[in-house]
Amino acid sequence: MPPRRAVPPSARRRTAAALAAITASTLGLGALGAGAAAARPAGADPAAPAAVTRAALDPALVEGRGARVDFAEQEAENAATSGTLIGPDRTAYSLPAEASGRKAVKLAPGQYVEFTLPAAADAVTVRYSLPDAPAGGGITAPLDVTVNGKNRRSMTLTSQYSWLYNQYPFSNDPRADLLHPDWWITECGCVPAATSPAPVIDKPFRPTHMYDEQRLLLGRTYRAGDKIRFTVPTASPAAWTVIDLLDSQRVGAPHVEAVAANALLFGADPTGRSDSADAIDRAVAFARRSRLPVYLPPGTYQVNRHIVVDGVTITGAGSWYTTVRGKGVGFYGKEAADGGSRGVHLSRFAVEGDVRERVDTDQVNGVGGAMSDSTIDSLYIHHTKVGLWFDGPMSGVKVTRNVITDQIADGLNLHTGVTDSLVQDNFVRNTGDDGLAMWSERTANARNTFDRNTVQSPTLANGIAIYGGADTTVTGNLVADPVREGSALHVGSRFGAEPFTGNLRIAGNTTARAGTYELNWKIGLGAIWFYALDRSIDRADIQVTGNSFLDSTYNAVMLVSDWPVKDKVRIENVHFKDVRVDGTGTSVVSARAAGSASFENVDARGVGAVGVNNCGSFNFPATGSEFTFVDRGGNDGGGTTGPWLAGWELPNTITCDDRPPVVVPPAPSPW
Repeated sequence: MPPRRAVPPSARRRTAAALAAITASTLGLGALGAGAAAARPAGADPAAPAAVTRAALDPALVEGRGARVDFAEQEAENAATSGTLIGPDRTAYSLPAEASGRKAVKLAPGQYVEFTLPAAADAVTVRYSLPDAPAGGGITAPLDVTVNGKNRRSMTLTSQYSWLYNQYPFSNDPRADLLHPDWWITECGCVPAATSPAPVIDKPFRPTHMYDEQRLLLGRTYRAGDKIRFTVPTASPAAWTVIDLLDSQRVGAPHVEAVAANALLFGADPTGRSDSADAIDRAVAFARRSRLPVYLPPGTYQVNRHIVVDGVTITGAGSWYTTVRGKGVGFYGKEAADGGSRGVHLSRFAVEGDVRERVDTDQVNGVGGAMSDSTIDSLYIHHTKVGLWFDGPMSGVKVTRNVITDQIADGLNLHTGVTDSLVQDNFVRNTGDDGLAMWSERTANARNTFDRNTVQSPTLANGIAIYGGADTTVTGNLVADPVREGSALHVGSRFGAEPFTGNLRIAGNTTARAGTYELNWKIGLGAIWFYALDRSIDRADIQVTGNSFLDSTYNAVMLVSDWPVKDKVRIENVHFKDVRVDGTGTSVVSARAAGSASFENVDARGVGAVGVNNCGSFNFPATGSEFTFVDRGGNDGGGTTGPWLAGWELPNTITCDDRPPVVVPPAPSPW
């Protein structure tokens, strides 16, 4: 969650010719979003088997990648419905763009969507969107739930935690004027405060973060094949309700920790009516003295501050049964400057925050501080600023099997000197900044791994971002549907990060529908993009192996520097091997920096433009581009222009097309 930087207007003017605007029509977004303009009835054959997906993909396409979760995902667009399909559309600030798979179902009062359960389930999660209130602040509205036409119950949905507007760090007011009128903006191609006559900027300006999710225990276990229907009551105050997807699972009975410091014995209130922070503190102090875990039995515990933890285990009855919620709620290790905490183990409970706006100085994260030799496992973290934000130096934390959703900023960030740590099997959806990040600000991170995580629909920035550091591993992850100013995988020398050193291994990951429109540059990004800004990326050995880039909106791979530093920085020692590119809106690789990269056994199909878009540093010398491609053999396939890595493109032929037409990639399929 590094603070976003506005690019100086002078730099924007200098780049106007080279980094020319790509409007919605030249982007091909008219084609990519053709389904959004004229929504059509949606639905599925009621007798058809349940369609289970992963990131809106056939699970066979992502076998062995992403988090190993205990729920089944079903997209609303595949369900039976009397509503209307919206999408596909990848244009930012639209409801389809923020939906999983870029499609959803829109219901008017009286309409329904019905899913067929693919397996036994006693709990469901509904991802949805409601309109905002005219002045902001959200609304609430009911949603009726029945199974096989019986056992009617009601969910209360809300948009109080949705709908941000305007420029960073955003506003909750859809009527607000520009927060930074002295910043250059794409919409007018100008600095509004310095433009005469002043441009008229539509309101609400840049609506985003439109979705939320809610969980429901069904009260009994239903069988595979049972039909669960969600109906908007005819008297609903919401003009529309969008249903994106359903996650269903069998939770089972609550976990019981028999030999423990039970928080109820220390005065904790499981009804949530009174504050339980002091009681939990007393339980923690007793547990440390007695070398026992703290147990939080089923219930909702009101906590409106940090619970400071050190050398203690806290476990709940399961994240569906034990909830700790409140304004400012969080479980924090001691600050690194005070020695940090060690031996903290948190598991089996939910953290429900009450964060509705982005204030980067607020410490309102679900888990924070410094926690060495610690584990965070099987938590559900919802409505906090950042799910888990660790400030080092610290080492040896393991973050596993957590569900982190609907954050105002990052899902997780390993920040400043975090070492020898593992983030594995976490499911992250709908973050307002990077889903998972390592940020080596001032002090380098080292020997950390992101493995087998799923990141879906970050509304700003990237799915997985690595900002500097040494000996980093990113393996087996599934990242889908980034929305704006970022992509699935990002390697960035920026935000004051220490340089990349040692080895950077990016292996066995899958991205889907990745690569967004970068507002400042006015170009499309790659599904994986390398960005040299503060310094060159040239000291680490970077191996990008065994990855699959599916249905990339623009390029599969981008290597770029910013205009003010384009002749000062380089990107080197990047090696792509055993990679599959299945559908691109433009090229396989876009090079917009000085440097070089090698390619071996990179197979591509469904490529929408020339395979290599090589602009180098935009100096266009007679000797060729400043970026060199090294062909190590086995690079097969291509698209409409022939082989993607043709001999005539090597080693550094200038093939620069700053405004390539964008085509709709074919749907990914088994290779």
